[in-house]
Amino acid sequence: MKKIIICSLTFLFSITLFSQSNEECFSNLSIFAEYAKVKNYKEAYQPWLDLKSECPDINSAVYVLGERMLKSFIKNSEGNAKDEFQEDLVDLYDEWLTYFPKSKRGVSEVGKILAIKAQTLIDYKLAEDSEIFEIYDQAFKKDSKSFKSPKGLYNYFKIYFRLYKTGMEDVTLEKVFEKYEELTEKFEFEMGAYTLKLDKLLEKETNGDPLSSREIKNKRVYEVNMVACNTYLNNLNTIIAKESTCENLIPLYRKNFDKFKLDSVWLNRAASRMDSKDCSDDPLFVELVEALHALNPSANSAYYLGLLNDKKGETNLAIQYYNESIELESSNLKKAKTLYKIALKFKKSGQFSKSRTYANKALGFQPSMGRAYLLIANLYASSANNCGKTQFEKRSIYWLALKQAKKAASVDASIRKLANKTALSYEGRAPSKTDIFSEAMSGKTISFKCWIGKSVTVPSLN
Repeated sequence: MKKIIICSLTFLFSITLFSQSNEECFSNLSIFAEYAKVKNYKEAYQPWLDLKSECPDINSAVYVLGERMLKSFIKNSEGNAKDEFQEDLVDLYDEWLTYFPKSKRGVSEVGKILAIKAQTLIDYKLAEDSEIFEIYDQAFKKDSKSFKSPKGLYNYFKIYFRLYKTGMEDVTLEKVFEKYEELTEKFEFEMGAYTLKLDKLLEKETNGDPLSSREIKNKRVYEVNMVACNTYLNNLNTIIAKESTCENLIPLYRKNFDKFKLDSVWLNRAASRMDSKDCSDDPLFVELVEALHALNPSANSAYYLGLLNDKKGETNLAIQYYNESIELESSNLKKAKTLYKIALKFKKSGQFSKSRTYANKALGFQPSMGRAYLLIANLYASSANNCGKTQFEKRSIYWLALKQAKKAASVDASIRKLANKTALSYEGRAPSKTDIFSEAMSGKTISFKCWIGKSVTVPSLN
């Protein structure tokens, strides 16, 4: 009986202690959060320390707000104190991964947190490249879905490339190209996701439906992320540019062709890289394309067959393969991308009408593709000397080009700066108000009988 009483008292005492401890944790959480939200980090610090010590799994705010607090301390500290806060911040990410590897919605954030940790090590120069790369590599391999930071993805590759340049034994040029392809595909995936969201909002605007305040905010966020992805992807291409020459690519792919000729992913990446670097005149490109199409007839292989026939001058057969490529593709964004590439090929060969046709087809699948509008604008501007009878008419072509460039700027934040610059250039080449007055053309309509087949109304001076 005595033993039972003692056990009961011990149990009740434990419950009481747990209850008191629980109350203290919630009290500290409330105090910490209130101070941290108004950036009074001096008062927030001690309850935060207590939270980490007694109940580190109570709420993700311990880590989200704690990160902001530590970064503020680092910014405003010097010497040993600064070093200690930096170490605390790195430890915070490890604890964050332990207690809150998932968001409130139950979605993994492991890749995101690891990438932030790696970026922190870069920002404060706390680790060697090899260690930082390993953390990025874990982020990408364990949870690439939440590893979305454009800057992080770029640094992931930049550090790997730097390791290659320093002669790290197991980092070969071949592996560098593989990593480049993986990250390029990741960038394109993320940009595709933002594009789909932007296209829905653009369609709503086009239909005359006003966007809600939330949609306006989301649109701004999507555009910012699109610009960041585009910028860092261009930076990625700049890093690899000196290495991905035909002189390097052809021997590398030739050496590995027999080994990977039954690997559709490898074949597709090799063909894509050779095409983008204008190495498609080499016989190896033909072998890659034929092997790819025989192994797995796809949108990409059909496109490359179209490219090969285009080079031979077999235009009709080329168009047949190009159209097959579109039919085989299931994704609207990939259809648009392929159609745009076809439009570029026709522009390069001087077939402007076909180029515009395919650019417009691309816009049918992706209304926010500003590059397609810019391409059409350039096609018009390039025809200024060949369309129109008088000098005034020839220069009037630039009004058509201006309209397309402005459209590009309005739908695509990723090329808005370039589009606005291009529009300004075309506006300067179009007839001025003085020209309109002296030629007595105010408000008149000019029709272009060349391939353009469109008309433009001269701005009225009234």
